Amino acid sequence: MIDVNQLLEEAIRETEKLNEGEVFLVKDLFKGYVWNRIPRKDRLLLGTLFLNMINKMEGSIKAIEKTSSNQQRYKKIKN
Repeated sequence: MIDVNQLLEEAIRETEKLNEGEVFLVKDLFKGYVWNRIPRKDRLLLGTLFLNMINKMEGSIKAIEKTSSNQQRYKKIKN
């Protein structure tokens, strides 16, 4: 069983490794096989929780536009 809160913490930690100006999706923060093992409903929940966390925090990640497949894109900005 996958704990979405643990996945959220892992995703937030991974953002620290990004370079300023990098644009990414939440799924980019995980290895492909790890992302594919997360059930779809949990991936959707993770995306929602990540967006809410980013909007609450005054950090270095900013939500930008959505892709054509309705995935939220983010950008690492200067602190």
